[in-house]
Amino acid sequence: MREEFEKLVAAGKISRHHMEPLLQLAKGGYCMHRSWGFGKITTVDTVFCRFTIDFQGKTGHSMDLAFAAESLKPIPVDHILVRKAADLTALRQMAALHHLDLIKLVLQSYGGKATVDQIQQVLVPDVIADDWKKWWEVAKRELKKDGHFQVPVKKSDPLIYHVKQVTLQDRLLGDFRAAKGLKAKIQVATEFLKNLNDLTDPKPGVTEVLGALNADIASHQRTQSALALEAVFLRDELRPAAGLASQEGELTDKDIWAQTTKPGLVLEALPAGKHKRGLQSFREMYPDRWVEVLLAALNSVSAKLCGECTALLIHEGRQDLLKDQLARLISQHQASSELLLWLGKERSDSFADILGPEVFRAMLTAMERDQFNEKKSNKLRDLILDDQELIVELIGSADLEVIKDLTRALQLSPCFDDMDKRSLLARIVKSHPAVQSLITGEHAKQDTSFFVSWESLERRKTEYNELVQKRIPANSKEIAIARSYGDLRENHEYKAAKEMHRLLMRRKSELETQLVRARGSDFANAKADAVGLGTRIKITEVGSQHAETLAILGAWDTDPEKGILSYLAPLAQALLSHKVGEEIEFEMDGTRKRYRIDAIEACYPRESLAAKVEQPA
Repeated sequence: MREEFEKLVAAGKISRHHMEPLLQLAKGGYCMHRSWGFGKITTVDTVFCRFTIDFQGKTGHSMDLAFAAESLKPIPVDHILVRKAADLTALRQMAALHHLDLIKLVLQSYGGKATVDQIQQVLVPDVIADDWKKWWEVAKRELKKDGHFQVPVKKSDPLIYHVKQVTLQDRLLGDFRAAKGLKAKIQVATEFLKNLNDLTDPKPGVTEVLGALNADIASHQRTQSALALEAVFLRDELRPAAGLASQEGELTDKDIWAQTTKPGLVLEALPAGKHKRGLQSFREMYPDRWVEVLLAALNSVSAKLCGECTALLIHEGRQDLLKDQLARLISQHQASSELLLWLGKERSDSFADILGPEVFRAMLTAMERDQFNEKKSNKLRDLILDDQELIVELIGSADLEVIKDLTRALQLSPCFDDMDKRSLLARIVKSHPAVQSLITGEHAKQDTSFFVSWESLERRKTEYNELVQKRIPANSKEIAIARSYGDLRENHEYKAAKEMHRLLMRRKSELETQLVRARGSDFANAKADAVGLGTRIKITEVGSQHAETLAILGAWDTDPEKGILSYLAPLAQALLSHKVGEEIEFEMDGTRKRYRIDAIEACYPRESLAAKVEQPA
């Protein structure tokens, strides 16, 4: 093949510097293109100066030799991609029986190292079609025991193959000695703890690690208290796991807490996975004042730490104090974005008596307060936008006027752009149609209002206020109390309280829809020239000559025993606008009857209405 390429160079068809790349491509037969990926060279045509290459999804592709030399990378025959193309069955057998051989092949194909994601990408699904996670967990245990492989602490770091075998213990100890700073040492010491059972003689190495950690804990206790505390926690796990005794004079977590003036900042600086341990440690150090400190810290720590603090407070029976603190911060609009972010995500029934419209108002206030702090305001704003039920649940127990106020506040808020505002307002309208006119600035095209007496309107308003101000808040407290009883599957009090909540909210929605449409009237201006709203009439059923007196009043005034009929009732609708002496036909209980109107008068004054309708005219 070299002679053919020499002739092409002599003829000026390819350049001299293309010779070696072309020879490697022709000899190996496999290549990689940056856009088309892996390919197999099927034909080398020296007459027309071209390769024919089968790429994945692009077979029989013709490429000029000079261009091929510039754009293709030769792939050796022992590369994992070549092995996949040439003998996939053998690779699958290797994956089933010899995990380390397969991983070694992948690593050597990529220069001796590759990340877990890169390994997965090249093996799944062609070589490993089943559960990758299960396969990798088995392989990882074997890798740790084999001295040729260096398994990374972080998933993003590469797995490395070493030709020279190094035991896991020697590698970990070497990594620990090379670690710069306490944080790096903690990472390696954590690997010691995880792999302790795989070490042949862990005590010497762990003893060295503990000594170094103790020295760094002493030097970091004042300047980096959180890091020193994390090292103490790790040391206190590692030492008993290795069967070693404590060293004389070593500092404890109590020593670090004793010189800490701002425990909230120390807890916040701990990794999220250590928050729970840190809180327990602080509680043990200050059994008399830990509750006070945690309650005060709630408004200055992250949402994640808020969750851990509240979990500890609830577990230790301090739920009432926690609720009082939350209610105070929310009502005074002092709650931080992070605290409200946690509360909005949590939305546990344990806080059912706190979660309400004031929480949403406090969220708007917090976002406006933090609008120049993008990190804080963005997270809370994203929660409000992404959680489709959040606003609906928070304002669900509010009365209509409060909902209207919150709607106006949302419209004026600088924390959302126009598109986001429209999305949020649409959720409110879907749950509370009565605010539609407030948002659009116009009333519905079709008038759906109806008339009621002032007395019946006041009765409905009283029922609504009783529902919003007393029954729903009381039910929320019942839910919170019942939730604290434990297992919800057998918690009948909780189920009953939740069912009552659904009924109360349904009735609230019905009353809101009715009250926004209702128009009060005293019917003082009713005319007696025809049957109308506010008139009292005498009618006779023509067939039986049975006479009765009816008062046509508002939609909520029906009282058959007193002869009061709603103007929306079918019989009243049939009689409306007819005059004395006229007859109408009306179907009742499947039978058509004919009624004659004998007399019409106004039902005024209202105070004598009941007496009038009880006495025939």
